[in-house]
Amino acid sequence: MRRIVLSLALIPFGVLTPILEMGMTHVVNPDWPGHARLHEVWQLLTNSSLAMLCLWLIWCSRQLRFPALIAFIISFGFLVAYALSPLYGGTMRHSDGSEIAIGGVNIAVAMMVVTTIAIGAVLASTFHTPRDGSNRGQGDASLRDNRPG
Repeated sequence: MRRIVLSLALIPFGVLTPILEMGMTHVVNPDWPGHARLHEVWQLLTNSSLAMLCLWLIWCSRQLRFPALIAFIISFGFLVAYALSPLYGGTMRHSDGSEIAIGGVNIAVAMMVVTTIAIGAVLASTFHTPRDGSNRGQGDASLRDNRPG
């Protein structure tokens, strides 16, 4: 179940954000300086690549803690950038002034809060040690590769 939750939590920054930001509001927006667009494409490619790496770690390498940590850093990083946005003039509004919000709450911010909580819960669960001392329930409690050779 944790692997499924973590895999689903990769969708916002690994799939949805790149699809939504490749259009006129971001990457090909003529109002954006070329330098800002370069950084945007870099961020989209990096986050999508890290999401793919996380999926591989989750399903092929059978790890949970390390991909959860990577995903948490990305999603929490967004929330920190949002919280600090008044300091550098950042905003969730598009250059035309529009914003996707319901009841005054930006949908992307709300989705990233939920995503970060879900990822944080999976990450925290990898540190749980059962009282009997067994490794049951820990998933990949270590980050090392236990395969021979």
